[in-house]
Amino acid sequence: MVTLHRAPAWKIAVYGRDHGVPHFHVEGRGWRCSVAISTLEVIIGVYDPKSLAAAIAWAGDRQDQLLSKWNELNP
Repeated sequence: MVTLHRAPAWKIAVYGRDHGVPHFHVEGRGWRCSVAISTLEVIIGVYDPKSLAAAIAWAGDRQDQLLSKWNELNP
């Protein structure tokens, strides 16, 4: 797992040896979800709406970086 960004209430991580469509994980206290890199839509999980909105805003400007890290960790 590589943490790419950490905010006070949440973090964004990409896992190695993961499966499915390229995605990242948004994790907070007591919740976690997976978000597709290409569409920025939640694939699965539970989340805090306010934290997820902030995480998606951060990710929206960095989709290329997220996909690059996904491809590096999931050859």
